Amino acid sequence: MAGAIVLAVGGLLIVGSALWLIAGGDTGIRYTADHDGTVPMWHRWIPALVGIALIRLVPPAGPAPWAGPVAPYREAVPLLLAAVVFAVTLPLLGGEPAYTLLKLTLLLGVPAGVFWLARRRTPRWRPEPTPADAAHRWGPALPVAVWLVLSYATPLAMPPSDYGRSVDAAVLVGTLVVGFALNALLEEVFYRRWLQTRWESILGRWPAIVLASLVWAAWHVGIQGTGRLGTDLAVVAVNQGVTGLFLGYLWSRYRRMWPLLVVHGTINSAPILLGL
Repeated sequence: MAGAIVLAVGGLLIVGSALWLIAGGDTGIRYTADHDGTVPMWHRWIPALVGIALIRLVPPAGPAPWAGPVAPYREAVPLLLAAVVFAVTLPLLGGEPAYTLLKLTLLLGVPAGVFWLARRRTPRWRPEPTPADAAHRWGPALPVAVWLVLSYATPLAMPPSDYGRSVDAAVLVGTLVVGFALNALLEEVFYRRWLQTRWESILGRWPAIVLASLVWAAWHVGIQGTGRLGTDLAVVAVNQGVTGLFLGYLWSRYRRMWPLLVVHGTINSAPILLGL
């Protein structure tokens, strides 16, 4: 019942956000925090939804990933609260170094404390081990490849950024490396590997995917918001929220980090690299 409620509310938030933007005639969404450029929201939907369909068509064999022991709330709830606090607090602070410090504290420091305390309890909860078969290892290749092509080699592609031409090579490389570690790596480990995995065992696959996607999307208001809170929340729900469904389904089906890092890393770096 709890899973059904989360799934229904989350689905209504995403669909309602889309209808809100359509009714207001403002369907352009910001695709980066570096400038105010927008793209139609369905430019982000089509690659994500096609990717989800392909994941469904290329399923791995084996039991559901949440078939093992149920995660304790003492792990799942603090992680969710950390994600909510990050999303709520970031717009109030904004800018550096507050962004980086807050992110490291809540998305890395809080989990470190939660897992340290978990080790002191016996028996310790562990998620099901990642299967080693070829379907789990290479199954994500097709949906990820199609997502890349649709997102960056078709009329749906996001416009390139001129940032790479405005800085020297050392700064550019440093920006890409630090950005990958702080954004793609840390976010995917926290929101998918840690947060979603635990809530999957409690709520089921799609409720946990929707939950993790929406709390991941919500914090982007702090870096892409325009000051109109209702519209900003609607925009991130139909942008990062929908992309999060694709990322969450990739993780739930295959339990591999590399597809998530490829997709998320590309979202952050491709506009800069293509702009070169």
